[in-house]
Amino acid sequence: MKFRTVVEINESRKKISIEDCIFSIGSCFATEMHEKFSQGQIQSLNNPFGTIFNPFSIFQAIQQIYDAKEYQENDLILANENYISLDHHSSFDSRYAHKSLDKINQNIEEANQFLQNTNFVIITFGTSYIYEFLPQNRLVANCHKIPQKFFEKRFLSHQELTDSINKTIELLKDICKDDVQILFTVSPVRHTKDGLVENQLSKSKLLTAIHESISGKENCSYLPVYEILMDDLRDYRFYKDDLIHPNSQAVQYIWEKFGNAYFSDETKIFINENNKILTALNHNTNDDKNPKYQAFLDKINQKKIEQQKKVKHKIF
Repeated sequence: MKFRTVVEINESRKKISIEDCIFSIGSCFATEMHEKFSQGQIQSLNNPFGTIFNPFSIFQAIQQIYDAKEYQENDLILANENYISLDHHSSFDSRYAHKSLDKINQNIEEANQFLQNTNFVIITFGTSYIYEFLPQNRLVANCHKIPQKFFEKRFLSHQELTDSINKTIELLKDICKDDVQILFTVSPVRHTKDGLVENQLSKSKLLTAIHESISGKENCSYLPVYEILMDDLRDYRFYKDDLIHPNSQAVQYIWEKFGNAYFSDETKIFINENNKILTALNHNTNDDKNPKYQAFLDKINQKKIEQQKKVKHKIF
């Protein structure tokens, strides 16, 4: 008898190697994946504009990175005593314009260079909703807790969604390596503040737009992350206390399924060994002068040296 619905990720013909660069952008699930890659010492860059949720804003971010845009003070607004970019997450806000601009422009430059060497891109869409900033009559990525009277909230149309996705693909194919693989996912995090019915409609619009946009494109794939959590892990024990975000157990389950489908055998071993080293490094002792503990550290350092010999980029 079966007591659950197992959702599989189709095995990729192109595997992620230990020297590949992985770029991720989008909702917080993109960050979860980035953290797993980083722990495994795989080259990874995530969300240079901060967490972004909708396809239009993600396309705009990729466009700015592609153009190597340099933000100026007139690209910011002053609100709540902070200089703010409506294209960015609130983590870029600062009381001083030059500090916001320095962080924004440094991230864009770094992302532009990284994308030119990128082999895999993971894009995670969270919502079809977007906000228009009425004083400037433009669509924005983040409201930064500015009063709602300055914004109009609406769904992106199907045409806007597919145009954003297709233009994103075109930009990435041009700036990344020739054989770049672009992996699309829909975040399993429910946007309950929009309403449960509205959230489901929002996710449905994303799913329809993604599948239409990537149909027939050999370098584009859909990862059923949303379906894994909704159907395979259909139980609240796989959620954090807020009952919205997947917990560490769920993220690990999805990560392992992704790895089985996309990692080369060498990459699986490399990541597994590096995770063991990280676990060992987190070991606490009451006596760091103890000869046995020093011998333990020497053994770990030797393993780090052996792992470093396998790749050109610096690890640990």
